[in-house]
Amino acid sequence: MSGHELEINEIIARIRELNAKFVGLQFPEGLKLHAVDVARQIESETGTTVIISADPCFGACDVADVDMNGMVDVLIHFGHKPLPINYDIPVIFVDASSKMELLGSVGNAMGLLENYKRIGLVTTAQHLKQLGEVAEFLEQNGKEVVINEGVGTTWGQVLGCNFSAIKNIDVDAFLYVGSGNFHALGITLFTDKPVIIADPYLDEARLITDFSDRILRIRFARIAKAMDAENFGIIVSTKKGQNRLDLAKKLKNMLEEEWREGFILLLDDVSPEKLLPYMDLDAFVMTACPRIAIDDSKRYKKPLLTPQELEIAIGRREWEDYEIDEIKYGVLNNKTNKYNII
Repeated sequence: MSGHELEINEIIARIRELNAKFVGLQFPEGLKLHAVDVARQIESETGTTVIISADPCFGACDVADVDMNGMVDVLIHFGHKPLPINYDIPVIFVDASSKMELLGSVGNAMGLLENYKRIGLVTTAQHLKQLGEVAEFLEQNGKEVVINEGVGTTWGQVLGCNFSAIKNIDVDAFLYVGSGNFHALGITLFTDKPVIIADPYLDEARLITDFSDRILRIRFARIAKAMDAENFGIIVSTKKGQNRLDLAKKLKNMLEEEWREGFILLLDDVSPEKLLPYMDLDAFVMTACPRIAIDDSKRYKKPLLTPQELEIAIGRREWEDYEIDEIKYGVLNNKTNKYNII
């Protein structure tokens, strides 16, 4: 089904093992078009009733376990690996691995990697099963490959909010296999090392340098605009994997120490429309998903800063110490967690 492995037969086997009567399904946006077909097959072969989560899903930080608690016996979450957080109901995570061929774009990257011997290799969840193949290709072409495990992430995996897999490893450059620029941006800002993107969706390879420079100019402009702000809205997410209320409280205290005001705003989905009633505030700080302040910056009429950017704006951090925000997950005992992985 589609360009992803959705492991339907194994899912059905697990549902039968659990003797589940009601099953929840949750898909990221790119896979939602398969939801009805998957539900139809599960109901047909197991006799269960399926409930599909139709809300937006932004990652493993946004699992529908709270919404479906009391409604279903098990939730099947597609497209992500679990984070080290406690889930309210049993959750089965399905990788939905991509079937896309990667070596073409990796081959295109070899010219950009020409001057680097020791390569840090990373990707996102959907390409992890092919990472060994990519590493073998690089080694056959004379490279030393380093793949590291992160806190809350598996070997070679980076998230849009967590880059622990690339920190403190000795490499000459990084190769990120995947689409978009945000993950590569985080890598270069955390490591100050060259980052090459092998993009299988565009079948091309590129450096992150120009994009990184452009984003930093935009971010510095937002920070400069917020320097004179007297009051800030500090946004906290109700999503379990994004909730950083303790950080928000710390930022509020920090602002008060600088004789400024901070007001904590609790939201589920963050959007410019939901902030319209609070336009009397001078600026906002994002403690929810770190990508919102970067990716959606142009959508907000007032400066929207990350916690680190707020520190610069109020003189608590030097400009030279700029870093991208990330959510630092702890490590939980899996025996207490209600999830498993397909």
